[in-house]
Amino acid sequence: MQTKKLPIDYTILFLLGCFLLFSVLAIYSGSAQYASGDPTFFVKRQIVWYVVGILVMIVIAYVDFELIEKWTLALYAIGTILLILVHFYGKELKGAQRWLDLGFTDIQPSEFMKIFLILHIAAILNKIGKYRLSFKDSIWVTMKVLFYSAIPLYLIFEQPDLGSTLMIAFAVFGLLFVSSISIKMILLLVSLAATGLGTLIFLYFHHFELFSKVIKSHQMPRIYGWLNPEMHAQGFGFQLRQSLLGIGSGQLTGSGYNQGFQVQNGRIPEAQTDFIFAVIGEEFGFIGASILVCLFFLLIYRIITIAFHANSLFGVYICVGVIGLIAFQVFQNIGMTIGLMPITGLALPFISYGGSALITNMMALGLVTSVHLRTKSYMFSNEEAIR
Repeated sequence: MQTKKLPIDYTILFLLGCFLLFSVLAIYSGSAQYASGDPTFFVKRQIVWYVVGILVMIVIAYVDFELIEKWTLALYAIGTILLILVHFYGKELKGAQRWLDLGFTDIQPSEFMKIFLILHIAAILNKIGKYRLSFKDSIWVTMKVLFYSAIPLYLIFEQPDLGSTLMIAFAVFGLLFVSSISIKMILLLVSLAATGLGTLIFLYFHHFELFSKVIKSHQMPRIYGWLNPEMHAQGFGFQLRQSLLGIGSGQLTGSGYNQGFQVQNGRIPEAQTDFIFAVIGEEFGFIGASILVCLFFLLIYRIITIAFHANSLFGVYICVGVIGLIAFQVFQNIGMTIGLMPITGLALPFISYGGSALITNMMALGLVTSVHLRTKSYMFSNEEAIR
């Protein structure tokens, strides 16, 4: 397919520049006191990861995404092998075994697997075409998607990493939702998910002994701290309570850069990673936090417009999968810092400190840009171009 002569998507480039600014400012403010000897240690590493990530994004953008479709099963296999290696040889940190030590750096295979799985599921759904399947035909396709999803989801859940498990499951469901499988099948999947969630809520309030057997022991403290942070202010709910105090004290315009009481006194654990939104909320206030949220909405809107104009169904599925990954991360991360969602350890995309997450998010944008660069305009409609 001939590449459309657009060197770069300037909207995405602008948004990445804004994210970099927010990221550098928040990481420096939230980590300077922890960086022994060099207060800019984390900032400099984040800038390096941003440079590497943008280079990765550019390389992927100039690779025809339709060529990648032939290699999705191989990528899926590589990702699965890496997850198995983590299970046996992974580096344990803070009770979670999620990383592989490469000597010069650590990588988190689950971050790469989320891209590989989305690509493979997109390839599977692309083969069934755009015409609606019957319920009977949808069963086989759905079972195939669930089979390929179940293996990595189980391995990631056992690390344990509930946040990434839910994020990937959400993205996979989003792909099924926009695919050509039967509406009845989609409703069945929604019903099963709602029933499962409803059952957990019922067990928590009426049969707690059964609920405690379903939920893993390390997850119970997080649930206690989430539902009643004041009661567990010095224990399970410490992170959430400090985050709420910080964001609340920021009010409309913020406490001022490097002036946040909670942040600068080290009262918000993981301030440069999981709880970086609390740093932004306290020091830049409601206005600064709202600007960041609007930037995320603009990014998602841009990917949606690229999906609508894509000539390839595989390209549409790639965009939908990326939207699912980014949207869930943003909602979950911000939600957990304001008490709307339980704490799961998911980073805020493009903002939180960390190499693996940033590079895989850049990979995702590279795939979206590849779809955009290979979109052709038609005089009347591009419907016939989608296969």
